[in-house]
Amino acid sequence: MQTFDVSVRMDADGDAPVHEMAGVFEEHAGALSAQDDDLKSVGELALKAKRLEKEIEDLEATLEERKRSHRKMVEEAIPGRLAEQGISEFKMADGSKVTVKAFYNASINEANKGAAFEWLRENGFDDIIKNTVSVRFGRNEGGLSDTLVAALRKQGYPVDQNQKIEPQTLKAWAKEMVERGRPFPADLFGLYVGQRASIKSA
Repeated sequence: MQTFDVSVRMDADGDAPVHEMAGVFEEHAGALSAQDDDLKSVGELALKAKRLEKEIEDLEATLEERKRSHRKMVEEAIPGRLAEQGISEFKMADGSKVTVKAFYNASINEANKGAAFEWLRENGFDDIIKNTVSVRFGRNEGGLSDTLVAALRKQGYPVDQNQKIEPQTLKAWAKEMVERGRPFPADLFGLYVGQRASIKSA
């Protein structure tokens, strides 16, 4: 809450002139009024921002629902209907072309990471594994770290280590394995093969 200091000149009898008192209070009343107007404006902006936040949340929820509906339609409904007819593509009345093709998903969870990487190494597929090596040193071990970095670089080794497979690399590898008919433990690599319809305008 804002406060104001009121200073009024007193006359010889110790009384403040009426017109001066009125002027002082009019001045501070005007300041309070201006402050109230500013706060009201801020409140209105905050209310609008709150409404926009709610609208954004609703739109995002609607978008996610639309994405789920679309995914179910192109990955289940359309491929299923075409499979019943024994075809994988057809042309619509407006000339658009509907084509169904296989798609592949693969992922390695943390529990399977060790076994999956071991299988890849034992079967000659470790080239898809990114291997980075890193070493941590304490605050007063700067000289030791510089020495080690220099030695490793001299030997042609990177000074970092982290083993991972890029998601797109894993998907491409899984697709190639399936299409070539090469056996591999699909459960270790979270393999999923589905059908997806694409619709291209004429």
